[in-house]
Amino acid sequence: MIINQTQATSTPVGTGGTGGTGGTGGTGGTGGTGGTGGTATSGATGTNSSSGASSATAANGVTLGGTDFLTLMLAQLKNQDPTSPVDSNEFLSQLASLSEVQGITQLNTSFTALSNSLVSSQALQASSLLGHQALVASSTATLATAGAALSGAVSVPQTSSQVVLNISNSSGVLVQSLNLGAQPAGLANFSWNGQMANGSAAPAGTYTLSAQVAGAGAGGGSSAISTLVNGTVDSVTMGSGSTGLTLNIAGLGSVPFSSVQQISN
Repeated sequence: MIINQTQATSTPVGTGGTGGTGGTGGTGGTGGTGGTGGTATSGATGTNSSSGASSATAANGVTLGGTDFLTLMLAQLKNQDPTSPVDSNEFLSQLASLSEVQGITQLNTSFTALSNSLVSSQALQASSLLGHQALVASSTATLATAGAALSGAVSVPQTSSQVVLNISNSSGVLVQSLNLGAQPAGLANFSWNGQMANGSAAPAGTYTLSAQVAGAGAGGGSSAISTLVNGTVDSVTMGSGSTGLTLNIAGLGSVPFSSVQQISN
């Protein structure tokens, strides 16, 4: 019992040469192996750090270009396992993917250039619209001065025996009624000389237009239809994206170019 206690005491001291028991020294060597285990733990820590750095790089959203893709591919070929080389089908698949991505990029660039070219061409053509008359759908019209002339059209849905255009002032009072007679389906043009029914000049202001077409309503009666008004193009605004071209028409305001029914001198 005393000997065992003495050996237990000498073992934690670990004074290599003092304990003449070589086995104990060997045990100390085993402890060194434990230190190696510590080194392994340190290596694992380094691996985790590298993995964290890779994750951080991916989180930053770094985008690789075609050159980077080729560099990685060449590095893969140089460092491949000779006993298990890269499959040729996989290699060709990667090249095809690179070609596809580059093709899409070039196509997007071409479309952008084409879009810019079309916008420039449209702007050049739009400049020629200044001062011309544009026919647009509107239920109101503005007389800039008393007795000014007004022109436009009525959209006739079907052949009619009679088309009547009524013009009312801002108070809703009927000031003039124009009988356009029988009209085929399509646009029926009208022109108002700015005179009211009593023969006096209509004052400047905004007027409401309404048209009635015989035979277009239920049971063959009259029906209200849409009207269009001519206005002078004062300026043109070039929009971006889906906004497109906008015409600024006197008395009518801003009108999308797509809503213009007719352009005339």
